[in-house]
Parts: sequence; structure tokens; C-alpha cells
Amino acid sequence: MLDRLKTILSSSLSDPSGGDPVVDIEGRQVPVRIKRTRQARRISMRADAIKREIRITMPVYAPTAAALDFVHKKKQWIATRLETAPLIKPLGPDSTVAFMGEAHRIVWSTGNSRRVRQVIGDQGPELHLGGPAELVGQRIIRWLREEARPVFAEDIDHYCAKAGEPVPQLAIGDPRSRWGSCSSRGTISLSWRLIMAPHHVRRSVIAHEVAHMRHMDHSPAFYAWFEELFEGDRNAADRWLKAHGTALQMIGR
Repeated sequence: MLDRLKTILSSSLSDPSGGDPVVDIEGRQVPVRIKRTRQARRISMRADAIKREIRITMPVYAPTAAALDFVHKKKQWIATRLETAPLIKPLGPDSTVAFMGEAHRIVWSTGNSRRVRQVIGDQGPELHLGGPAELVGQRIIRWLREEARPVFAEDIDHYCAKAGEPVPQLAIGDPRSRWGSCSSRGTISLSWRLIMAPHHVRRSVIAHEVAHMRHMDHSPAFYAWFEELFEGDRNAADRWLKAHGTALQMIGR
């Protein structure tokens, strides 16, 4: 075991700056971000396909060498994860973007209004706009964010009424590592990118966060309450996010 760790440290990992270690994954230098928390009971790992980095969460008492050994055992999985990640998808004229789970073609013309409009075209839903062509992507994202707020607020109102909870403050951002969160101060934060997901996926995330207003953990009591609140299949929603979530994160980067 000791010889194995020495090999990992000497041949696969480097840390010239004294910061996060770096692991060689099939010729690519991938940083390893290590986070220790008192809540962690074991080592867990996430390969961030967007930032091209590995994130390790581990107990405060666990040695760094244990994290590095964990990475070594999972190197093939990490390589596959990074290689199969979707490419960044810019938005522009004639590209497509999802809105509430439905693909919309972006139709740009100098004769169109600068304001984004939803139109049902001959081949399906479209988003029409004018203005400078080079700003199309930025304006589509701004429109999606604006459309997200009232939809998210309506969903929160629905689940809070069902749960008998006061309606919390809503914050909308663009986190890379989570779709939503609920703070003890009474704020639910959501990724604007959920507006691109199907209805049942978005509502599952929001019901999940409303359930946290009663149970600030992931205990059996939390999941029982979550399933009582959410009318759909949370496992199906989780599977959709697992399959398509990274692609949503790559849009407009």
C-alpha cells in the first residue's frame, strides 16, 4: 500500500505551487480539488466535465493520501467522464435552445424586433429577434433568465401552499455544481438553466428545495416528505438530469 501511494505521488501527481494536486489522466493534467467537511462520513468524488477538474469531498480526519489513492482507483472512470462530456454550445442565429423541455429554433433577422418573441413556425417553436447578430446568444440567455423567474415563483408558491410553509425569497443564479439550494435563512436559490428542462424535472428540483424548509437534511423523513409534496416520479427526474444536465450547463458558455 505504501509503495503504491509513493508511485501515485511521484509519477501521477504533481503540486508544484503548494496548492491543489494535479493528476495525469491519459496525458491530460487534471486538478484535484479537495474539500474536507465535518458532515462527510466517507470519501466522495465528482468529475466536473465543464471545468475539467476532479472534486473530492472527505472527512476532516482523512489524510490527503487516501483521497489521491481514491482518484487513482477511479482514473478510468474519470477519463471516460471527461471524454464523453458535451461540447460547449454557443447560441446564435439558426441554433436551437430548449425552453421548458421543448426545442426552439433561434430565428434572427434585421427586420425582427430586438425583443425576443415566441413563434410557432412551420417546423415547430421558434424564438424570433433582431438587433446585432453577435449579441443574439446573450439576449437569448437574458430572455431565458427573465422567463424563469415567474415560472419558478409559481412552482414555489404551489409547493409551499401544499406544504403549509411561508413563501421564501427566490434567488436565481448560474451555479455549476447544483440545480438548487435552500438556506436556513429562508431563501431558495435555483439555476436559471432549469427553465430549459422539462416541467417534471424543474418541478422535482423545486419540490425538493421546498421539502428542505421542513427537513434540512437528506434523511428518510426528508425523502418521505419530498415524495408527498411532488406529484411526479423523482427518480425519473433525477435520471433525466443525470443524462442531460451537463449538456444544459454547456449552453451559452
